[in-house]
Amino acid sequence: MPPAPPCPCCSGLRYKECCAPFHRGEAEPPDAERLMRSRYSAFALREVAYLWKTLHPDHPDRARPQEEYLRGLRTYAQGHQFPKLVVMDRKAPDESGLAQVLFFAKVFEKGKEQSFVERSDFRHDGTGWRYLSGVTVLPKDVKGPPEALTLATFPE
Repeated sequence: MPPAPPCPCCSGLRYKECCAPFHRGEAEPPDAERLMRSRYSAFALREVAYLWKTLHPDHPDRARPQEEYLRGLRTYAQGHQFPKLVVMDRKAPDESGLAQVLFFAKVFEKGKEQSFVERSDFRHDGTGWRYLSGVTVLPKDVKGPPEALTLATFPE
């Protein structure tokens, strides 16, 4: 039997031991970084229902009809490849409950690089960590390698 595939979130673990339990609804990610990694894997594996589930209730896309949102995500995910994720920095929840993760996502559309760096905000909704918002920059807009950024040096 072939070995289980590695997780698309680049954790170094096999998918079945990493993001699969979250995608199947068997567990909730224990922190914001694991949620962010599981969302990246969900894009890579086209698990769009999970992406909807893990949007914070205050995220603007939650105001859209669910089926419309899922249709758009399916189209996006099917047209892109997600070969690599690098988590550069993270910040534990502050006094308001806001946690942050800074990552570099390698993304390609029809062979053309569409990679980006994002500072994501997450908040627990009482059930689990949820994606609240994000600010992205393109690698060309960063001085030096994007993987060298930290939350403190992320351009505003």
